[in-house]
Amino acid sequence: MIEFRNVTKVLSGRPVLNDLSFTIQKGETFCIVGASGAGKSVTLKHMVRLMTPDDGHILIGGDEISSAEGKELGRIRNRFGYLFQSAALLAWLSVAENVALPLREKHRLSEGEIQRRVHETLEMVELENDGTKLPSEISGGMRKRAGLARAIVENPEIVLYDEPTSGLDPVTSRTIDRLIGQLRAELGVTSVVVTHDLHSALAIGSRIAMLDQGRVSELAAPDAFIKSSSKEVQRFLASQYITQDAPWERDAK
Repeated sequence: MIEFRNVTKVLSGRPVLNDLSFTIQKGETFCIVGASGAGKSVTLKHMVRLMTPDDGHILIGGDEISSAEGKELGRIRNRFGYLFQSAALLAWLSVAENVALPLREKHRLSEGEIQRRVHETLEMVELENDGTKLPSEISGGMRKRAGLARAIVENPEIVLYDEPTSGLDPVTSRTIDRLIGQLRAELGVTSVVVTHDLHSALAIGSRIAMLDQGRVSELAAPDAFIKSSSKEVQRFLASQYITQDAPWERDAK
């Protein structure tokens, strides 16, 4: 579904992505973790061509987005939904109007069809009673859910999440995890999650890739990731008080 082939990106004279290669399978939840500056968000931006590699190739379902232009680039990008770290809601629009925005801008739909799809999507993220509120009138977790609703209202094949639990309390974070799991189960979307939150990655991930100096230093399913012999992985786990001997429950389904 998504393939990085020997992708390199240099920023300010430093290789942020360094001959990076991996493949994401259709329908999986692929989590990307790593220390600050490891290249996580830069990787995500390359998937939708917000950034262009200096070398290498990026394929989306067989289409090479890294060299696509014009209408072809737009067609490939339409396969994605994107949840930004800040949710990126427009402050002067209501929650429902924010969710409706991509439908109004990119599709010729009747007002009734737009309202129907917005309501159904808000129900999926448990905001069906909050559509008339402004972003300033809801909590940070609700703003993340509203941003998620906007990301999925066009029924994308792939949803990209940039730090979806950042700045949220543990209870709200696990709510976001549960919603990500539900979307995978109910809609069959392919999810790519960049996160510092290993509790989240272990709960929702099909596989977890750890980036170190712009390369994948570990790629494994959650159970195997915890047991990795990599010193970098074990330091990262220990920093969040996760050990090889501790029981782990995957409950974000």
